[in-house]
Amino acid sequence: MARLETPRLILRRWREEDVGPMAAVHADPGVMRWIRDGGVLDEEQTRARVRAWEDEWEARGFGLFAVEIRSTGELAGFTGLSVPGYLPEVLPAVEVGWRLGRPHWGRGLATEAARAVVRFAFEERGLDRIVSIAQVGNDASERVMAKLGMRPVLETAHPSLGRRVRVFALSAEQYAAAG
Repeated sequence: MARLETPRLILRRWREEDVGPMAAVHADPGVMRWIRDGGVLDEEQTRARVRAWEDEWEARGFGLFAVEIRSTGELAGFTGLSVPGYLPEVLPAVEVGWRLGRPHWGRGLATEAARAVVRFAFEERGLDRIVSIAQVGNDASERVMAKLGMRPVLETAHPSLGRRVRVFALSAEQYAAAG
């Protein structure tokens, strides 16, 4: 069972008791502004997502981690790896992504969590390359991508939504060279 720890966070698999706190994250329009069409998700939609995330772990050996604050045990959101099937022009690819509740913004937690996932992707799962995708205008996510050593490689439109997205990438060689 995959579990990663950072100075402030525990990244772990999902539990039933995570659905309510994650649903609260998904219910915040500010959090969801840059996700798909910007719509919020309810508890049942979140429960279905958590099930799908766990299924991805079983099928691929990687997935989205629940992000827990070490000092309090509070669920902050998620970070992890997924296949960005919604953007066929970048496939085959594995994406590193994150979504944290608003109380956890601006403290470097997304970067801390994503760094642990990048290390996991290259060192434990042996991936050759990872990408990260953000809607144009989502400057906070692009700053995290830059801190991870990722560089923009493509700007395109989301095929079903028409929203502009930027794709950032990092190869295993670039990761190793950054030390």
